[in-house]
Amino acid sequence: MEKLTDWKNLWHALSEIQDRSFTRKKEAATDDVWKHKAKEFDKLVEDRWAKPDSSRDFLLRKLKENPGSTLLDIGAGTGKWSLLCAPWAKKVTALEPSLSMQAVLKEKMAKDGVDNIEVVTESWPPEEKDAPDQKGVVAPHDFILTSHSMYGVGDFESFIRAMNQYAVKGCIMVMRAPLADAVMAKAASRIWGQPYDSPNFQIAYNILLGMDIYADVVFEEQGSWPGWYNDSFETALGELKSRLDIVDDPSHDAFLTGLLEKNLIVEEDGVRWPAANRSALVYWEV
Repeated sequence: MEKLTDWKNLWHALSEIQDRSFTRKKEAATDDVWKHKAKEFDKLVEDRWAKPDSSRDFLLRKLKENPGSTLLDIGAGTGKWSLLCAPWAKKVTALEPSLSMQAVLKEKMAKDGVDNIEVVTESWPPEEKDAPDQKGVVAPHDFILTSHSMYGVGDFESFIRAMNQYAVKGCIMVMRAPLADAVMAKAASRIWGQPYDSPNFQIAYNILLGMDIYADVVFEEQGSWPGWYNDSFETALGELKSRLDIVDDPSHDAFLTGLLEKNLIVEEDGVRWPAANRSALVYWEV
């Protein structure tokens, strides 16, 4: 009989590996990883948002059905979701630890004359002293949203418990759902014996079920995210090994190189990875 996967441990392990991969990209240990990339990140999201999206439609429908609601946006980034929701919410609290991301959001708020978004330099879960029955940086909100900002938190259960604690009406998560035949899935299966290279929807949903949270799911209607680019196969191999936390291990190089050469698309300025993810919106009421 097959043993059940320990989804919480798998999430934690992959979160730590992802964190090490991000740390390798920093110029210094105390560097804001988004210092030179905040506007580039904002442009990538803007390009993706050029198409209709069922996740955005779902969230706006919730706000329109509940006029006067407040929204807490965890890991708000450059504020795409906060700005989207601001016209339909009484107040939006944009929780974002990166000052570089905040700067882009505040610039947009000033440009668009948005005055009902409060930008807070804070991570999630909040400090214990900021419990809902106390006056702290974070207060209860009608809806709590987190879009792709939970992957770096090793203790996913605590992340969810805090959402339940601070949400008055409902919780919304938007997460990547990797495709089963993606390049990273094939690489992870070879190296680790399971197809997930990083925290994702599939792992999270199994953890939610283990917490007796039976959430609704809406998958992005417009299909997969576009693949990303590298300037060469060599650079792609380096990124792949970093994601798999085997930068100093050459024993898998032949397999991984062959995998990349077989699947990546050669273009004039480099190589493009094929589409590998869809977005899944997860919603539950509290």
